[in-house]
Amino acid sequence: MSFIAHIREKDKQIQTVEEHLLEVKKLAESYGEKINIKHVTGLAGMLHDLGKYTNGFKEYIIEAVNNPDSPPKRGKIDHSTAGGKLLYEYFHTQANISPFKQLLAEIVGNAIISHHSYLQDFLDPELESKYLNRVREKELDEFALSKQQFFEKVMNEKEFYDYVDHAVAELERFLAKNSIQQFEEKVMFLTKFTFSSLIDADRTNTRLFEENKIDEAFNRTENLFSRYYQKLKSKIDSFKNQQSAQNQINQLRAQMSEQCETFAEKQSGIYTLSIPTGGGKTLASLRYALKHAKLYNKKRIIYVVPYTTIIEQNAEEVRNILQDHVNILEHHSNIIEDTNDDDENQDGIVNVQQKLKLARDNWDSPIIFTTMVQFLNVFYAKGSRNIRRLHNLSESVIIFDEVQKVPISCVSLFNQALNFLKTYCYSSIILCTATQPALDFVEHKLEINTEGEIINNLDHVIEAFKRVEIVDMANKESFNNEKLCHFIDEKMNEVQSLLVILNTKSVVKNLYNLLKEKENQIPVYHLSTSMCAAHRNEILDEVRMRLSAGDKVICISTQLIEAGVDISFECVIRSLAGLDSVAQAAGRCNRHGEKEMQFVYVIDHEEENLDHLKEIKVGKQVSKRILIDIQKDKQKHGGNILSRQAMERFFKEYFTQFKSDLNYFIPRIKKNMTELLTESKNRNTYHQAYMSNKGEKLPLFLANSYYTAAENFCVIDDHTTSVIVPYKEGEEIIAQLNSNQSIADLSRELRKAQQYTINLYSHELKELDQNGGIVSYLDGKILALKEGAYNREFGLDLQNESGFEVNMF
Repeated sequence: MSFIAHIREKDKQIQTVEEHLLEVKKLAESYGEKINIKHVTGLAGMLHDLGKYTNGFKEYIIEAVNNPDSPPKRGKIDHSTAGGKLLYEYFHTQANISPFKQLLAEIVGNAIISHHSYLQDFLDPELESKYLNRVREKELDEFALSKQQFFEKVMNEKEFYDYVDHAVAELERFLAKNSIQQFEEKVMFLTKFTFSSLIDADRTNTRLFEENKIDEAFNRTENLFSRYYQKLKSKIDSFKNQQSAQNQINQLRAQMSEQCETFAEKQSGIYTLSIPTGGGKTLASLRYALKHAKLYNKKRIIYVVPYTTIIEQNAEEVRNILQDHVNILEHHSNIIEDTNDDDENQDGIVNVQQKLKLARDNWDSPIIFTTMVQFLNVFYAKGSRNIRRLHNLSESVIIFDEVQKVPISCVSLFNQALNFLKTYCYSSIILCTATQPALDFVEHKLEINTEGEIINNLDHVIEAFKRVEIVDMANKESFNNEKLCHFIDEKMNEVQSLLVILNTKSVVKNLYNLLKEKENQIPVYHLSTSMCAAHRNEILDEVRMRLSAGDKVICISTQLIEAGVDISFECVIRSLAGLDSVAQAAGRCNRHGEKEMQFVYVIDHEEENLDHLKEIKVGKQVSKRILIDIQKDKQKHGGNILSRQAMERFFKEYFTQFKSDLNYFIPRIKKNMTELLTESKNRNTYHQAYMSNKGEKLPLFLANSYYTAAENFCVIDDHTTSVIVPYKEGEEIIAQLNSNQSIADLSRELRKAQQYTINLYSHELKELDQNGGIVSYLDGKILALKEGAYNREFGLDLQNESGFEVNMF
């Protein structure tokens, strides 16, 4: 009887080990071919399940399928070590083996042994090599049988050695490529790309077998982007016939859009697009992306934004223009928590855990909208679900909207990832913002192309887009919510609409309640990240409706509204924060130049506790110094806190104050993450300690700590968990997820659930649990709020008391 890789749930059909290895090899090759390493990734694909060529695994899987309610109680079936062990044995221990073959064995071997967890440490903080423990020290039952079966059924030894030679040649070419990246940095990204290709190829093949499909590649051809391009051009042409087409703002928008069109003909690289707020950035950047994708045969267009609010709005705008609701993916957050633990015992058997693991979650859509958190997770976070997407970032156009919102601790990691995508992955990257941060003066510099700004004559454009005056009240007095209420009343006697943006959720909620208590007949709306995307969108739609009708309206929000949300108020009050935030807030005032010059009031709010919001706190301090300078000398910084001179000074001082934080410092082990991932072996302090303790060098080329780095990485300081909320359709999604579904149905529901999730901090999760406000589904892999824990006005209710909302009339 054949050796078994998987047994299909519905008809008990067998996928043999050789079928699985050859099919995964073919898929992995197609992913690696994009960056000219098809034999490197293919090698990982053909060896990853070598350990399933054992009688032990075959007996285990048959018994597990025959007795699903009481699977066999056995020791852990290790089938992932064998492929890495074979590479180490053949290409690392023999005499006169070339250094490149030894390095290849480490790179590919690590990907193979890790495909049920995460890339292992070559050397960890305890001075252990988890990699060596697996490939050198671990004894495997039936290892000789596994090798014999592989060479008989998958590839004979001569073909195998030839294949490895091709992989070595690819490795040499990859490392020889001209780049500012050092050897260890190149190797780290190559290893991660190989791991990503293996994970996605393995899971995709397993899912296709389970669903009894052969292939399902969507139409990735340039024809799709050509059709999109024509639709966008039609939309842009329609603007020319509008009455307002001749006003100065719209003419400038048209000119900047044309500049994006022309610039798209340049070779791929890292470029900046400094369109002022309200300048039509979404359509202009899409115009660049579609033209460039068409000319240079890019596979996908990816928008990376700081907040989920921008995703919803931009994705909907793009869907409507391109008239396509199928090929545009929104990816907000991981509804299923990604861990480093994928039970090897479960592999081959389809249960709830396996279905969740196999669900389509690999960013294989032509157009993707995602967040900065998700982008950084792809490169640096633990678990295999995140990194699975990495290879799909190659041959792409990637647009970073509001790039100034890169978290401070991740600046170096962000720069390194972008340099890799530019140099090795043939991706074109656009850094899109009204306030370009100085990302090129830090230690790990960003390789922005020379003459890389798309917009001509920027100072003139910024001046022409000036639609508001900033009124500095922060240096005169401070405000509490009571005093702010009175100020709002004064302003509402002068204007129809007012937006207030404050720095903390609790102060926003308190101000909203105070204004509601006044009962002055003006509708008041509340927005925060405690509400799911669908809920926020409904409120924004209602506010927009009132604005277009000319009704009186007040909106109180956290900063989520200020980046990219297309909405325009007559007046804005902004609690002092970084200059970039003030500029973004100003973009919500008189956005389309509907009126003459309007006012944005900057205040100092004394009730905001910023102790846990260090970036806002420092930004506020730097902004205050600049405001004081302008107050003393009206000519300073061009007399305008939103000028380019002011912004340059702001970012320079801001980043200088965070200089020690830019490389992602990990307090627990007192190391920077950049050091764990890319430090050279000679300078690696773990390796120095290892030599001191053992009296010898580590017998490997690499000594970096990939697993330790990933385990300690979290974009947001306090780890958050995504939960589904019972808001409208969210209730139905929760019910559907709890029913027995196919992988395809599960994938579809998980995508729909994006609109109905919120992220909880660990202390919030704990409080909800104590108050009985949370419930888990699918073996604890998915969390949802109970009805009482979600309020129709504020969103999250930690007390779990919102079930008592009853209309009393």
